[in-house]
Amino acid sequence: MIELTAQIMYQAIVNKDPSFEGLFFTAVKTTGIFCRPSCTARKPKFENVEFLTTTKECLLKGYRPCKVCNPLEKLNQTPELYQQVINEISNNPSLKFKDYDLKKRGIEPSQIRRWFLKNHGITFQAFQRMFRINSAFKKIQNGESVTHTAFDTGFESLSGFGDSFKNIFGVSPKNGKQQVIIDLKRIETPLGTMIACATEKGICLLEFSDRKMLETELKSISKLLNATIIQGNNKHFNTLEIELHEYFNGKRKEFSVPLNSLGTDFQNKVWTALQRIPYGQTKSYKEQAITIESPESVRAVANANGMNRISIIIPCHRVIGSDGQLTGYGGGLWRKKHLLELEEKSSCNK
Repeated sequence: MIELTAQIMYQAIVNKDPSFEGLFFTAVKTTGIFCRPSCTARKPKFENVEFLTTTKECLLKGYRPCKVCNPLEKLNQTPELYQQVINEISNNPSLKFKDYDLKKRGIEPSQIRRWFLKNHGITFQAFQRMFRINSAFKKIQNGESVTHTAFDTGFESLSGFGDSFKNIFGVSPKNGKQQVIIDLKRIETPLGTMIACATEKGICLLEFSDRKMLETELKSISKLLNATIIQGNNKHFNTLEIELHEYFNGKRKEFSVPLNSLGTDFQNKVWTALQRIPYGQTKSYKEQAITIESPESVRAVANANGMNRISIIIPCHRVIGSDGQLTGYGGGLWRKKHLLELEEKSSCNK
């Protein structure tokens, strides 16, 4: 891994580079404020900054957290009040939150609208509508009538329900039984927000929300399954969240949540080999290639690792360079380093 010199860190903050998140914080001597590497605030002069490793170190030196990038919050974390609203919608998709309801909960409507557009790519109203449609879709697939489903999920008219359904799936509710959906959910972790997708078979995607290839991966799984991706509940999400929580607390070494890994035979062979790398241990790409009896295909193995869409559970973070150095990781090298240190520490404590 490249040594983080002051020059490299300063260039990172000038570029607002999110790949350096978690590796250091920028403390500005002239203002007494500390920031994330990706902070969008005006950049200080090189001679006016010092680079510190943790938020605790920044606070102990008397620096205050920046109000622009909020370095004390987890990366891309859903605000607690917003998460409460999301949980209520998830538990009862027929709910309709209006401005009055949001203000009663201490939420400024314009702020939550901006947050949903930035983090979900849709409006808050569209998010609520998607949950209702997702719930309705599953009711219709289970044999319930269109009329009963429309009103049971909070729609005020059959025509409104039909229009919303067709806008998302491209067909009327009566023809919806032939459609396939992929459920999507944001999951908070100590290393930042993750996006999870699941089908009836299992988890088909688990990536950090700031991964550059995320949008491409979502389009890919949608095309592979000829399915529509939509915000909603899935029976596998509860298991996934519980097991991720246990993993990050050092209490889980293996995952049992079902997977639906979408790839070629070779890719699935490589991903299966990844899952056989013991917790707390690492392998080089060459060692991994030998494991699957394909020593001449180191590059192909590396490419297949890069195509893995199910982070952590299919542990591509356990593969390193032949020289022992950390190599590319879609979630950022700082996360790879953290995951390996977490597993090493938990293994030593057993």
